[in-house]
Amino acid sequence: MPDHVTINGVRYRWPQRPVVVVCIDGGDPAYLERYLADGVIPNIRRFIEEGFATVAIGSMPSFTCPNNISIITGTPTARHGISGNFYLDTATWEPVAMTGPELLRGDTILAGFADAGAKVVSITAKDKLRRQLGKGLDVGKGHVSFSSEFADRCTLEENGIENLLDYVGMPQPDMYSVELSLFVLEAGIRLLKDRRPDVMYLSLTDFVQHKWSPEEKEACEFYKRLDDVFGRLVQEDITLGLIADHGMSDKSDAAGEPNVIWLQDILDATFGVGETTVICPITDAFVAHHGALGSFVRIWSKGNVSVQAIINRIASVHGVDLALDKETACRLFDLPEDREADVMAISRKEMCIGSSARQHDLSGLKGHRLRTHGSIEETRVPLILNRPLNADYRQRAACSLIRSYQIFDFAINGTL
Repeated sequence: MPDHVTINGVRYRWPQRPVVVVCIDGGDPAYLERYLADGVIPNIRRFIEEGFATVAIGSMPSFTCPNNISIITGTPTARHGISGNFYLDTATWEPVAMTGPELLRGDTILAGFADAGAKVVSITAKDKLRRQLGKGLDVGKGHVSFSSEFADRCTLEENGIENLLDYVGMPQPDMYSVELSLFVLEAGIRLLKDRRPDVMYLSLTDFVQHKWSPEEKEACEFYKRLDDVFGRLVQEDITLGLIADHGMSDKSDAAGEPNVIWLQDILDATFGVGETTVICPITDAFVAHHGALGSFVRIWSKGNVSVQAIINRIASVHGVDLALDKETACRLFDLPEDREADVMAISRKEMCIGSSARQHDLSGLKGHRLRTHGSIEETRVPLILNRPLNADYRQRAACSLIRSYQIFDFAINGTL
């Protein structure tokens, strides 16, 4: 085996032991702060005390797809090109899902190590991520890539594994369940024991964090179960890295109703219907827990309304934090300019932005406060390693801001 592999300009040494990175989707630091104080996550506490922990900064927008792809490529959004779940094709004025592997620029860390001869495993909760994370990964050579969403459909040809439910010993999990994430982790433990891959990536779902705050018992129980699995993972003599793709915030008012800025309705009333198009890039196939509402949207002009006029109108709306033109947004947040809108709008932490009220189904929120993400506030995420840093990386951590997409770099190159 080579002594190192270079992927997207970063030199990674050959792993001394299996490196397992877990993305706790929606894992806001507030959950860990609460449960560490309550003493209910002893394994994570041990990692923090014996290894390394910090609050890292994720990519904007603080959504699932951009940040998972940043993590798995080790690069910012401008480099890999996946800046949301959707962008607008201005040739057709139709939204385009950004989940195809052909839209991802550059290589993944998984494919880079696999090409060099490593054994690689990628397991996701949602299948929308599975294809991009598995870009360039030939499962015919012994690698594994699947989602718990479609665990019952896995084949050797598509996923590198079959009869998965029997293998893991769990039934097919529901999309809106704790088990969707737990299946990912239990499958990871089983594969770690049986195949001992060199590099493994496990990406969970944020169902729990969207639904329950850190103070609610359901969230606490979920984190206690995560902590148990993490403890069992490290018993396999691995380097474990814990990261989140984004945080999570309450965005409801005192009465429990969502704090929503219906931006398309505002712009239509100001400039006329059809003059602008608002795209909510948090939108995916599973919106029951957030109603396709986040704190970041993109706005395109059809040509009759100037960018500055749109910015001026948005900036005057209560609850808006930033309204930026394309050039400024790309420079500030390291975004790919060819996939960016004319205007970007970001709300304050306690607010969210929708398109038109009639286009969002909020029935799935019944009985729960809206908890979602997308703002600058939700870029703060925990980064935890179960092993201490070497001297070089201790100095780097002390002297510079750590980005969430550096988790593989720190886990592979930075640990003792």
